[in-house]
Amino acid sequence: MFVRSVMIPKKKCVTVQIGEPLSKVLELLRREDIDALPVLDGNRYCGIVNQYLTYEAYFHSGKDKQAYLEETPLSDIIIRKDITLSLDDVFEKSFLEISDFPIIAVTEGDEFLGIITRPDIVKTIKSAFGMERSGVRITFTSVETEGRIARLGELLNKHHESVISLVTFDETDKLLRRIVLKIEKSGNLDQFLNHLEKTGFRVLHINED
Repeated sequence: MFVRSVMIPKKKCVTVQIGEPLSKVLELLRREDIDALPVLDGNRYCGIVNQYLTYEAYFHSGKDKQAYLEETPLSDIIIRKDITLSLDDVFEKSFLEISDFPIIAVTEGDEFLGIITRPDIVKTIKSAFGMERSGVRITFTSVETEGRIARLGELLNKHHESVISLVTFDETDKLLRRIVLKIEKSGNLDQFLNHLEKTGFRVLHINED
């Protein structure tokens, strides 16, 4: 999956221009009930203004509130100008770039195209784990050898299991891989689990939802 498939496009984003007074920007943040906004110069991306960091800057400025609002240009407090994603970046890159920040801009050169938000990431992860669909979630481990995922596919096909999601993780022990599989409920579950175990997969946990 690529960033272009998940991002909120510019036309649906709330943005501010670099010349806007800080008082109006804070009012907009409160009115829209959001934590951060992309700051633009025309359509050129300049960075992000964040409500918390703006108040933190005010606390350290030594100025009274009115003076701070009137004298502080957005250019002094915007951040993350150089932290962006492109349309063709893989979606997973957003996990690293967004860190503990609420949004990340998507750009092409300096042109602003849209944003990815933390809720977008959570929603996509939930989809990857099949959390929006009922089924049987099976967690198991496999030795880290060539052909094990292909073998799992053969077992799924043999037992006519319908896969909702499949996610794998490296174990601390580099010889093992943890696999989280979610399948639709069926009458074949016991046979499928038994065959998994006999084929060398070790079932750790089963949960129906």
